[in-house]
Amino acid sequence: MTDTQFAPKKLFIKTYGCQMNVYDSDRMADALAPHGYHPTQDMAEADLILLNTCHIREKASEKVFSELGRLKELQTDRRASGGDLMIGVAGCVAQAEGEEIARRAPMVDMVFGPQAYHRLPEMLAKAESQRHMHPSLKRAVVDTDFPEEDKFAHLPAARKEVTISRGLTAFLTVQEGCDKFCSFCVVPYTRGSEVSRPVAQVLDEARRLAEAGVKEITLLGQNVNAYHGEDSGRAVGLGELAYRLAEIPGLERLRYTTSHPRDMDDALIAAHRDLDFLMPYLHLPVQSGSDTILKAMNRKHTAAEYLALIDKIKTARPDMALSGDFIVGFPGETDQDFKDTLSIIRAVGYASAYSFKYSTRPGTPGANMGNQVAEEVKVERLARLQELVTSQTNQFHASMVGRTLPVLIERVGRMPGQVGGRSPYLQAVHLEGSTDLIGAIHQVEITGVMTNSLTGRLAQAAAA
Repeated sequence: MTDTQFAPKKLFIKTYGCQMNVYDSDRMADALAPHGYHPTQDMAEADLILLNTCHIREKASEKVFSELGRLKELQTDRRASGGDLMIGVAGCVAQAEGEEIARRAPMVDMVFGPQAYHRLPEMLAKAESQRHMHPSLKRAVVDTDFPEEDKFAHLPAARKEVTISRGLTAFLTVQEGCDKFCSFCVVPYTRGSEVSRPVAQVLDEARRLAEAGVKEITLLGQNVNAYHGEDSGRAVGLGELAYRLAEIPGLERLRYTTSHPRDMDDALIAAHRDLDFLMPYLHLPVQSGSDTILKAMNRKHTAAEYLALIDKIKTARPDMALSGDFIVGFPGETDQDFKDTLSIIRAVGYASAYSFKYSTRPGTPGANMGNQVAEEVKVERLARLQELVTSQTNQFHASMVGRTLPVLIERVGRMPGQVGGRSPYLQAVHLEGSTDLIGAIHQVEITGVMTNSLTGRLAQAAAA
C-alpha cells in the first residue's frame, strides 16, 4: 500500500535514552509512513503519539507514567472536541513492564518492546479496531514477546526522503542485545540476546546514507564490538566491517558505540591502526577499578586486564582518546574499592566519561544483593569522581589548543558569520567562516577552549 491509500495523519515520537532508541524511532516512522502517518514536531497536533522509552536511567518507569498522565489530559480534550488521539509506549520500559503499563494506564492503545516495532502496522490496525469499544472492554495491544525470527530480517527500509534529510551524520544499528549479563544491567532482559545484522544489509544502508550526503556514520549496538554479521556463510567481526565500510564512496568518518572490553579483539584494534577513516575516540566502559566490584558486577575482566587493553590500543593508535562509564556505590563497594576506581581513572586519563550512582533495576541480580551503600556515601563518591573526570576532560580540551584538527563542518553557528562542526574526538568546534564550508572536512587550528566546545580558525587563514 502507498501513502495515497490512507488519509494523512500526524505522528509524534518522543525518544528517551540512547542513540539506538533514536535509530529505532526513525524506523518506527518508516514503518508507519506507508500507512499515512507523517512525522510532526508538535505533539498537540498528533493523531498518534509514541513514547520510545529507556530503562537505563533511575526512575525510568515513573517518568513514563508521569508523561502518560499528561497525555491522558490531551487525549481527553481531543475526544471531547470530537477528535481522537492514539497513544503507544515502546522501548525498554515497555518490554520490562508492559502488563503493568496496560493495567495502570488504560488510555494507552499499544505497548510493545524494541523487538516488535517492525510489527507496528499490525498492532496499530488491531488497536484502531478497539477505539470505539466501551472502556471496560477495551485493552491495550501488548507485544513484548521476544520473536523467534530475526528482527533485522524485517527491519523497515528508510524512506528516501527521510534518508536525504539525515544531514551529514547518521546512526546505523548493526547489533542489538547482550549476552554479558552484568549484574546491574537490564539490557539482556529488555533487548534480548546478541543479534547482528547481515553484512550486506549494513553495507546497503550505509551506501544509501552516503548517497544522501551523509559523511559520518556511528554504528550502534548495546555491545557493538560483539558484532558478528553473516556474510556468505561466515561471521564477520566489527574490525572487518570497518574495512568494508571504508570502501564506500562519500563516507569519510566512522564511529561506533557502545563497546565491552571483552570484545575488543585484535582485528578491531588493527582497524584502528590502519584506518584514518575510523575515528580515534573510543567509548570503552570499565564501570569500576576494583576487581572485587568488577567480579560482583559480572564484568568478566579485571582492572589490570582493562589497563593492558588500553595500552595495546594506544600502541596501535597513539592518538586514541578514551571515554568511559563508571558506577559508584555498587553493593558492597568499600572506601578502598572506590579509591581503586579513582586510581584507574588517573591511570587511563579520560577525555570524557559518564558516571552514575548505582540504583537497582528490578529483575537484575544486583537488585537482590545485600550490603547496599548508603545514599549519602554514593553522593559524596560521585562528586569526587566527577571532579576528577572533569579535570581530565578540561586538560584534554586544553591540549587541543595550538593543534590543527580535521573538522567536519556541519552547520551554521550561533553567531553571525560562524560555522560549527565536530573534531575527530567528538568535540564541538566553532570558527568564523562562510556556509560554503558546510559539508566537508577542513583543517582547523584550535585557538581556544569554551565551556563545552573549542574555538578555531581555518588553518590556511592562520598561515596567511
